[in-house]
Amino acid sequence: MKRFPLILLSLVLPVLGSIRGQAQTISPLIVEYHQKGSGKILLTNDTLTPLIVVLQPESFSIAPDGKATYRPLDRGIHVALSTSSVRLMPKQQYYVFYKTSADSLPAWYTIYATFAPAQAARGLTVRIMLPHTVYLLQKQPLAKNAVQAGPATWDPAKKVVVCDVENNSKAYGRMREGSVQGGRESAPIDGFPLLPGEPRHLEIPWTGKNTPESLTLHFDHFQIKLPVSAGTAATQAPTK
Repeated sequence: MKRFPLILLSLVLPVLGSIRGQAQTISPLIVEYHQKGSGKILLTNDTLTPLIVVLQPESFSIAPDGKATYRPLDRGIHVALSTSSVRLMPKQQYYVFYKTSADSLPAWYTIYATFAPAQAARGLTVRIMLPHTVYLLQKQPLAKNAVQAGPATWDPAKKVVVCDVENNSKAYGRMREGSVQGGRESAPIDGFPLLPGEPRHLEIPWTGKNTPESLTLHFDHFQIKLPVSAGTAATQAPTK
């Protein structure tokens, strides 16, 4: 799952922006801890004006197409921030520290940092939301036999390779990296989380001259390799 920043204009009108979000940055973007963790978030103001940053943890769900839906933080997830708001002077960096745990594992959430001008300007006020996403892992890693994948199908009309992947266990896992291969050509697949009991619908663009032949997904302790069959496939994401 990619984490794009939100740029909000006036009454919370979302617009997608670059990961730097007009010279404001947050790092790291994604972290994983085993069972519980202590972490820090680096906030950066590269502008020439003071900014106010407000931090808010939120829980989220992921649809099969990878889109996230956010909601108030689940009661079983605990986050203690060193501060919930920061005034950043021009060209200043600031660390926010936190401790986190959950009543049951795995668990996941995002800490959104909302950057806004310290002094309100006339007209539209731009607020930029940048995410720091946290995963709390269970003791045992995701097993290969818990992942159902395939078939992988080449859709020549849309020039995509389509494949569904599903996690049939209660464990969290992450596809670290993957690729589609055809002859000596390849196309990368961005990593994504595979949440417990959830499916993921993949559509990987393919612009190679050769017909795609195989799809490979790399997890922490195993990999899955599938042949790519020719023909037209429906690209409608599955529903549960």
